[in-house]
Amino acid sequence: MAYSNLEACLLDLERNGQLLRIKEEVDPNLEMAAIHLRIFEQKGPAILFEKVKGSKFRAASNIFGTLERSQFIFRNTLESVKQLIDIKIDPTAAIKSPLKTLSALPAAINALPNGMPFSKPVLFEEISISDLPLIKHWPMDGGAFVTLPQVYTEDADKPGIGNANLGMYRIQLDGNDYELNKEIGLHYQLHRGIGVHQTKANNKGMPLKVSVFVGGPPAHSVAAVMPLPEGMSEMNFAGVLAGKRFNYTYVDGYCVSTDADFVITGEVYPNENKPEGPFGDHLGYYSLQHDFPLMKVHKVYARKNAIWAFTVVGRPPQEDTSFGEIIHSMTGAAISNEIPGLQEVHAVDAAGVHPLLLAIGSERYTPFMQTKKPAEILTIANHILGTGQLSLAKFLWITAQDVNAKFKLDTHHEQAFFAYILARMDFTRDLHFYTNTTIDTLDYSGENLNSGSKLVLAAYGEVKRILAAIVPDSIENLNADAHLIMPGVIALNANKINTGLLKTMLNGLGTELLENEGVAMIVLTEEAAWMASNMQNFLWAAFTRANPSHDIDGIDAFVENKHWGSKGPLIIDATIKKHHAPPVVKDAAIEKRVDTILAKYGFA
Repeated sequence: MAYSNLEACLLDLERNGQLLRIKEEVDPNLEMAAIHLRIFEQKGPAILFEKVKGSKFRAASNIFGTLERSQFIFRNTLESVKQLIDIKIDPTAAIKSPLKTLSALPAAINALPNGMPFSKPVLFEEISISDLPLIKHWPMDGGAFVTLPQVYTEDADKPGIGNANLGMYRIQLDGNDYELNKEIGLHYQLHRGIGVHQTKANNKGMPLKVSVFVGGPPAHSVAAVMPLPEGMSEMNFAGVLAGKRFNYTYVDGYCVSTDADFVITGEVYPNENKPEGPFGDHLGYYSLQHDFPLMKVHKVYARKNAIWAFTVVGRPPQEDTSFGEIIHSMTGAAISNEIPGLQEVHAVDAAGVHPLLLAIGSERYTPFMQTKKPAEILTIANHILGTGQLSLAKFLWITAQDVNAKFKLDTHHEQAFFAYILARMDFTRDLHFYTNTTIDTLDYSGENLNSGSKLVLAAYGEVKRILAAIVPDSIENLNADAHLIMPGVIALNANKINTGLLKTMLNGLGTELLENEGVAMIVLTEEAAWMASNMQNFLWAAFTRANPSHDIDGIDAFVENKHWGSKGPLIIDATIKKHHAPPVVKDAAIEKRVDTILAKYGFA
């Protein structure tokens, strides 16, 4: 069904047993977020908070909490979306399958934004920022944030909705030095369309007009995070996924999504910034306070009986994981069609997405060569690191499927994928560093904001070693509380042994450890037993806490013609450094209050 607004979706979920109404008054200061986190952890329903302390408006979260619920919400439009994306990727699809293409035409009509809607419900009343549910998510957050915003901007050189950008960039509503009801913070990261728009506006010496939409048809939220094929507008996509055209109008020169629950309009002036943050973010740490663009509030609108949509992020997986899953199910071959030779790519959610990327490519360059080694996958790796948000990858592991293999590689089976590469990797040849480069804004493993390094681990060919199934005696004898994370990968307690001492003690044993003992990687951590207890801990800690150029070492390492290699196992220093952001931690007192509330609903 085509939902005309957020409440229509929530009522549909309720009819199908997928909505929980919290009827008592709940505090937006940490309490609502804690309830959300608890329900999400239990794979529970969407939540409607009917009484939000300090606001007349209701709030909803966990709407996309499971892939199954997202698929249910978009059950009538998913196939049409896939068809249209396929046509966009491959124009010949219309020729190859004309009947299939014809069936997609009704959906294509919904892709056209409607600038003359019959009604404009979001303009029901004008309110202030202080009237909104000011939800603070984590104890160290700098204030209340919008976590499901649809941030709309236009191109100063080509104004109009046809060249507009709709993105999800967090908005700080209060706290810090912001003047309540007059100023809010606009946080956006590298490789985002809004940055291009602000640059163009700055070059013209004019403010950037910004509209922030909250709520509305759920498809609009998904559109704001969708990595679309070149030339496809987020508003086009929103209409197709919603099953109804994206309705909009202009008020005081600002674009307004008329089906949204709330709209905040305002301007960002050149070189006007204020400190934004901290904010407990989706890597599981706080993004710290930094200067970001200041948005001067023009007006705030709300529809009748509006519902404030929000989510809570933290150490993955969280609700945004389901966003990634539904997006992957829709885009299918989009990325692999964009990058020649790429068969599969997986941004690992457990590692916070950008810190770890796994990829499968092709090896077709030298079929006449008897010795197999990385060639085409190196070209593909460079293409990946130059493509959109994939370019934010910090660790890129890439290989190719052997045509004679008896099993099919799958990047979503992380342990098997790592084992495949580590068994084949030539550590003297297959490590490729990118130093002093840009990394994800939220990644604090580097020395400065947006600054760090990358590492491509590219392996292809015959098996070179059998990975260790136990911790060998040579490692046990270090008395460093060694634990096997997975075959070939061992965790050591850093408070008992540091990298320098480790290398000294194992100097000269590198080749023996790697080739005969099957130890491919040693990870230094403060809690070896914890890291080895499950793959999720390893994926999160090892790849979010390491800056490749600074924190990767190796036993019997060398530099030859500016190429770094190692004759023995790699060493990853995954300890927490002084410059790292602190991890998010729940508030014990809040958790006790949440116990009391959720006990009434069977979610204690």
